[in-house]
Amino acid sequence: MSPRWEPNPDIRRGRSVVHTLHAHLVFAPKHRRGPFTDEILRRCEEVMRDVCTDFGADLREFNGERDHVHLLVHYPPKVAVSRLVGSLKGVSARRLRQEFPGHIRTYLWGEHFWSPSYFAASCGGAPLTVIKEYIENQKRPG
Repeated sequence: MSPRWEPNPDIRRGRSVVHTLHAHLVFAPKHRRGPFTDEILRRCEEVMRDVCTDFGADLREFNGERDHVHLLVHYPPKVAVSRLVGSLKGVSARRLRQEFPGHIRTYLWGEHFWSPSYFAASCGGAPLTVIKEYIENQKRPG
């Protein structure tokens, strides 16, 4: 190995693959009625960080506003983004409803927490620092 070689933490290595896959994800609650407070966003981040770990992924950035959340996820190629999204939304909805039942119930109608749709973008085109800065600058309530 060359002494000039600097390891890049964004490049991950597997048994037969070298990769750096990042996705910018945006989730909105059903009807976008704005149930998020700073406390709920903090708990949502913890839950989503745990789900990412279970998938072998890394939640690099998380932030949100009253009516949506942004994630920057570094994930391995064996993970289908749609499966990761399904688990992120499913587990977080269940945990947030259990831990904040009164608050969540006042903002949402019916049984669904998240809207069934989501935004996903590969982050290969824009520098990751730009995406990180954008997520960091979301107007967090509280």
